[in-house]
Amino acid sequence: MAEPWGDFAGAGARERRALVREIEADGTLSDPAWRAAFAAVPRHLFVPSYYVSGAGGYERLWAGDPDPARRERWLRGAYADTAIATRVRDGELVSSASQPSLMALMLQALDVRDGDDVLEIGAGTGYHAALLCHRLGEEHVTTVDLEEEIAESARNHLAAAGYRPAVLAADGARGCAEHAPYDRIVATCAVPAVPFPWLAQCRPGALVLAPLSTGLVLLRVRDGSHAEGRFLETSAYFVALRGVAGRPVPRHGPAGDERFRFLSGLVAEVLDRREALSLWLREGRPERERFGVTVSGDRQWAWLDEPGGPYAWPLPAA
Repeated sequence: MAEPWGDFAGAGARERRALVREIEADGTLSDPAWRAAFAAVPRHLFVPSYYVSGAGGYERLWAGDPDPARRERWLRGAYADTAIATRVRDGELVSSASQPSLMALMLQALDVRDGDDVLEIGAGTGYHAALLCHRLGEEHVTTVDLEEEIAESARNHLAAAGYRPAVLAADGARGCAEHAPYDRIVATCAVPAVPFPWLAQCRPGALVLAPLSTGLVLLRVRDGSHAEGRFLETSAYFVALRGVAGRPVPRHGPAGDERFRFLSGLVAEVLDRREALSLWLREGRPERERFGVTVSGDRQWAWLDEPGGPYAWPLPAA
């Protein structure tokens, strides 16, 4: 496929190769199929403009800047292994493009197989959906976003890169019944609990990967009302799913320990900070992978070590 935006083709390809090497070097990108996707999909097509924070607020960088130095800065930033602020409203971040190495970790955790149908919650720029399209084929990918403007932008970016999956403006908390059932559901926005419609739209044995608190929980779906799984070891920070009330997550833990921040966000509606800290210290400062989530019928709860163990906390109604 010839790369669009010919003025940036050569430089974009070089930056893309450098990004793949960087993600590979830390061991995150180990699956050859996903390596091929990251090597092929031109990320700069999905971020024609974005914002960088500075002392005076956000500064906009864009592909059409008349200043060559600023255009070069834009292109380098498009392939940096960092999250990118793509939409800012009244000084507040509304939408962002996730860090590529975190995307690689999430995509590999999905453990997709040829022919799998995937629903993505949170279309964002469309880049994540493009990686899925490259791996599975566009006919197997559906992505939704609450805002029509964001969905339309993602649709245009995807088309510019040569991909045409189903891109819908819809409430992500309700999933997308019209293209169900799915073998995988992946959310690129944080949720306070697992929306029940997601499970109902999954095939038995499907996987659901979603950001919760400051972690990523990977659930195996037994049927439309039962799922269970543990958190991945990595930290993860995402913009909250719009239209769903978020859970308060403390900005700092003891001595800056991010693991305590994760626990605090997970149990925020049940334990106060002092109780959460006492538990965390008593259990030896547990890592994320000791925690999990169970969904059973109309209930769901987070737990430490075992679903039926002594430490379990109800999650809010999804």
